[in-house]
Amino acid sequence: MIGLIISIIIVGLIAGAVARLVVPGKQDLSIPMTILLGIIGSFVGGFLGYLLFHSGGGFLQPAGIIGSIIGAIIVLLLYIKFGKGKTATA
Repeated sequence: MIGLIISIIIVGLIAGAVARLVVPGKQDLSIPMTILLGIIGSFVGGFLGYLLFHSGGGFLQPAGIIGSIIGAIIVLLLYIKFGKGKTATA
């Protein structure tokens, strides 16, 4: 169980870091947020893989490193587009 958690964190860090390197611009994300970006990207990549290839255990599954990177890039682009810099002004 501990090995699984550590591997999820490592894959999340790698996928999140690669996504941040690929997407142009400066992203103000900490290391834990980069790991979370990669973990969420892994599930997005698994979902996209399920939609495209209809294989695996279901639509909510982690992906491999390539799918994780692609998913993390998609999540980061969505974060930049919709999540960052949205503040309420009076």
